[in-house]
Amino acid sequence: MNSVEFWLLMIAIFILILISAFFSSSETALTAASDARMHQLSRKGDKRASLVKNLRSKRDVLISSLLIGNNAVNVLASALATSTAITLLGEGGVAFAAIVMTLILVIFAEVVPKTYAFNNADNFSLKIARPVKIAVIILKPFSQLIGFTVSLFIKEQRDNENSREEELRGLIKLHSAGGDFSDRERGAMLSSVLDLRIITVEEIMKHRSNVVMIDYNTDYVSLIDKVQNSSFTRHPVFSGKVDNIIGVLHVKDLLKKINSTDQINNKNYNEINIGSMISPVYFVPETTSLYDQLQAFRKRREHFAIVVDEYGDFRGIITLEDILEEIVGEIDDEYDNTLPGLSSQKDGSWIVKGDITIRDLNRTFDIDLPDEEASTIAGLVMYESRSIPLPGQEFRFHNLRIRILNKEQNKITSLRIWFDNNNQKD
Repeated sequence: MNSVEFWLLMIAIFILILISAFFSSSETALTAASDARMHQLSRKGDKRASLVKNLRSKRDVLISSLLIGNNAVNVLASALATSTAITLLGEGGVAFAAIVMTLILVIFAEVVPKTYAFNNADNFSLKIARPVKIAVIILKPFSQLIGFTVSLFIKEQRDNENSREEELRGLIKLHSAGGDFSDRERGAMLSSVLDLRIITVEEIMKHRSNVVMIDYNTDYVSLIDKVQNSSFTRHPVFSGKVDNIIGVLHVKDLLKKINSTDQINNKNYNEINIGSMISPVYFVPETTSLYDQLQAFRKRREHFAIVVDEYGDFRGIITLEDILEEIVGEIDDEYDNTLPGLSSQKDGSWIVKGDITIRDLNRTFDIDLPDEEASTIAGLVMYESRSIPLPGQEFRFHNLRIRILNKEQNKITSLRIWFDNNNQKD
């Protein structure tokens, strides 16, 4: 072998190694590129981003084409190197060529280009989109043939909706876990949006025991007194028994009626008829998901609904604000207290009302109490203890120490909690 042939072979091997590096880096860049950024750039008119999206939409063809090209040039480069080594060194050249080519291909055709492509995935994928598209078109017949052969042995498994949702949840936790308070808040909001299809109305509704209701037959003085002492603007109106809800009274409608009575009847308030002010009742089953209820509120242009169980009995109320608070956290106005029913003590413990929801406690203290079997802290205590506790009894579960403070009939009204990292004795 003369020197010209030798250098021509060296140049050919060098070019093949560069092509191998191109295929390796292209595979890494196009699989690691951000879908969100490519989508945004594509909307702004970037043709390269549109090309990247098109390539990624047919990922099986893309990957198989790049692998075919990469392996083809690697085999060809190794064959040329082995042939040259045998010519120069004899039979011993086979081992020499194998060792040298393995090191060169691993370092310069795999590790280095893939590392660079991974660290610059978005920008690099935009640069190589067009040549990769050409390579995919050329190698597509071989890719389809191989894909058909593989399909004979392995059945394709498509990602279902649950697996995609779990992947999204994982990404949210990954990006928010190591961030600051603002990052964690954003992560909690995004996770809450995904939870809307899982959480039911029953889990966040205001229980009937805490709903300010109005008797249809109440007199004017009692009506005004009840409305003034309430922080709510809408009140269910019942007739006879509490479960017989016949309408909803909005404070604004009451004010309008009072104003018109002032002008027409010279403040003859006894003539005010509740029936002329109430609006129709919107009933929803307690098993409705928050997502479905949110869509129903939007469609009906409603903000308030009465929650009933499978027997049609009154369970509580749900509002649009309740659902929004599940996403963004508590929305306080001038009449709200910060998580009513929760007060800190000097020893580090907390006095908690029994009807505070577990989801509110989890959000407030950044803890993870289970809410599958109970929606309130009182319900969780009863579920874990398998009993109706008496005042003074204490329990330990889920990294909490809990003491029952007050009970009315079979209802736990208040309790005291300590966290494991702050278990002071009083």
